[in-house]
Amino acid sequence: MRSLASPSSLIARYWLAVFSIALTTGALYILRDELDTPLIALLYLLPVGLSTARWGLGPGIATALCAFLTFNFFFIQPYYTLAVHRTGDVLVLVMFFIVAVVISQLVGRAQASLAAATAREREATRLYELSTALAGLQDDQAIARIVAEQAQQTFQSERVELSVAGRAGARPLELRLPAEPAAREPDLVVPLQTARGLLGKIRLWRARPPILAPEERLLRTFASQGALALERAWLAQAETRARVLEESDRLKSALLSSVSHELRTPLATIKAAATSLRSGEVTWESRAREDLLAAVDDEADHLNRLVGNLLDMSRIESGALRPQRQWNILAEIVGGVLARMRRATEHHRVVIDIPEELPLVPVDYVQMEQVFANLISNSLKYAPVDTTIRIGAWAQDDSSISVRVSNQGPPVPEEHLGRIFDKFYRVTAADRVTGTGLGLSICKGIIEAHGGRIWAENLPDGFAFNFTLPLAREGTPPPRLPAESEAA
Repeated sequence: MRSLASPSSLIARYWLAVFSIALTTGALYILRDELDTPLIALLYLLPVGLSTARWGLGPGIATALCAFLTFNFFFIQPYYTLAVHRTGDVLVLVMFFIVAVVISQLVGRAQASLAAATAREREATRLYELSTALAGLQDDQAIARIVAEQAQQTFQSERVELSVAGRAGARPLELRLPAEPAAREPDLVVPLQTARGLLGKIRLWRARPPILAPEERLLRTFASQGALALERAWLAQAETRARVLEESDRLKSALLSSVSHELRTPLATIKAAATSLRSGEVTWESRAREDLLAAVDDEADHLNRLVGNLLDMSRIESGALRPQRQWNILAEIVGGVLARMRRATEHHRVVIDIPEELPLVPVDYVQMEQVFANLISNSLKYAPVDTTIRIGAWAQDDSSISVRVSNQGPPVPEEHLGRIFDKFYRVTAADRVTGTGLGLSICKGIIEAHGGRIWAENLPDGFAFNFTLPLAREGTPPPRLPAESEAA
């Protein structure tokens, strides 16, 4: 920013202007006999124009006046006096003075216009840099620092402080450049003001040169830009919170709708079985008693899985799911799951293809049981009766294994494959297939917590879930099985 010159600098400019006339007079005096009067007058106009262009209008006018006097004193007869005897010389002097002053005025105005244009260009550049730096920022601290740093650089200030009142429930923000407390009152205080009210203040210290009106106007523009950036960030954060709340409400509604339906079915079965057993109409030795007790047991397991899924989902979302990884045999985990799901799988053929030489895997036994239980349950829902469900595993390399749970159910449209592991996402309408829509999401959370990856794909004869598991635990490779050690 252009500032007012100090008094000593202003005096120096006038002295330099006068000195330029003295030098010109000395040079022309030497050549006085060879030059005519009009040419000398024209040559005097050079320092007048140059002084105005270099030091401003005031020194230019002073140069014109000095040139007029020296021209009359040294080059108009009679010499060495300000008296003029010839009418033509009077006209030359008058015209010289008028031309010198006009040239000073024109050059001075051109310089002033150039300085104003340069100042406007500099202001536009600073404002563009500020708006570009503020674009996309949504953090109050970052916005305040950008505004303070730009203000300090633009106005070459000793110190800048910026205070922000903060949103409702948020702590006020105070930023100081430099961080030390101020020793005196600020030279200028500008509010961070928007249509919503006062957001904060900018305090600026600069003793010399004093702050000019154009600089104050530019600083107010800086404050306006900063206030708009803060307001924009607050509105964006409010919109995000509103969107999160809306999504949360939607998920809660979906959860309540799904869970209430899923809980009602097993509870109704348990209630009916218990009522029949208490009625006395079912004898203790009858086959019906065994069937009713088996129904109660199965539906209780079903309820337990539902509640477990809800709890696991909440742990996954909160980041509290931490697998207790131990070395386990994958075939044993799958066998235990199938033993508990014996009644659920009695109308399907289950084929297990897990080689005995498969290495031990570092997994949480209970969590991996849940993964297989959810994947097998999903396969049972969609695969037709009397079809085959295959569970296979193989070592990809020395660092990981691959697992596949496939069924002969219908293929899933390609646009749904990427979202099949989202919470509450259903490929089939909820009134045709039961479930909370959390099982596959939980599988994804558990597999990723183990450091693996899970995905779904269509097969020529059905559909498959695939996932990988790392074989190393904390950099330690899997130990050998006893059979492997004896063979070695």
